[in-house]
Amino acid sequence: MNSRTSGIIAAVSAFTLWGLLTIYWKALEHFNAFELVSQRIVWSSIVLAIVITATRSWRALTSLSAADKRRVALAGLLITINWTSYVYAVVHDRVVETALGYFMSPIALVAIGVIVLGEKLRRAQIAAIALAIAAVVVISVSYGRFPVFAFLIMASWSAYALLKRRVPLSPTQSLAGETMAMVIPAIVVAGVMWGHHDSIPHSADGWHLVLVALTGIVTVIPLTLFAVAAKHVPFTLLGPLQYIVPSINFLLGVLVYHEKLAGAQFAGFMLVWVGLVIFTIDNVRSARQRAAAEPASAPTADRLIDTPVFGEPTPAPATAQP
Repeated sequence: MNSRTSGIIAAVSAFTLWGLLTIYWKALEHFNAFELVSQRIVWSSIVLAIVITATRSWRALTSLSAADKRRVALAGLLITINWTSYVYAVVHDRVVETALGYFMSPIALVAIGVIVLGEKLRRAQIAAIALAIAAVVVISVSYGRFPVFAFLIMASWSAYALLKRRVPLSPTQSLAGETMAMVIPAIVVAGVMWGHHDSIPHSADGWHLVLVALTGIVTVIPLTLFAVAAKHVPFTLLGPLQYIVPSINFLLGVLVYHEKLAGAQFAGFMLVWVGLVIFTIDNVRSARQRAAAEPASAPTADRLIDTPVFGEPTPAPATAQP
């Protein structure tokens, strides 16, 4: 098996696991979402501390400049907002809304590139963004309210991706720094929740306690798989593969958890899908044109920095999906 094939298998595995994490969080839906996220941060920090120690990577974290440390801390806050929005939506029967947020994130990244980084849009990208905006309007009207959690997921993820471009760390090192930056607030939240009669320590049975303890592992495994994929898979393929995540969320929400989907809401998702098809085809075509004009070279994690990909899911060198 060559490295490209191994990378594709790793990518599909990572994105599939991230999508199926919805089932994992659904199994914990009886607990407070904020307490679940605080537990996830604490357990992830423990797992990542072990990984950083095993790989002798502490120096990469401690030697960061003051500006980079601030970026890591801010990234930790953003990914915490992303995780909290996602988990809260899942445990409150809004799985389809999480799918909308992650469907729209790649298009939002393009908009950030234009507004913040001064990049120029091609016509196909303009069309994709216009369709995404139309989708938000249609779905908001059909819901009778603005899709708050979809927006929080999209906004926090896009801002996180932008910030991560400027942090010189590997995916594992980056997530370790982010979770450790948030571990003290997470411990405080867990401590406050401890005294509640319905908190995890007081109301969870043995099985649920195991699931909570394993949140660190389920955070790190797909991240590691993605890191492998990022080294061997061309970004023209890695980008479209990211849509496995929200596609699984959408199917789970409608087919498994039987969330209601009105005709207007389905029409809104259709607008998103059409925009994503246009967006993906345009990216592939543009990449082929660049490849034809430049000498071919193997894709690396550094070349993926500008690629809008999901991570627990995001542009390398960092990623952190649901």
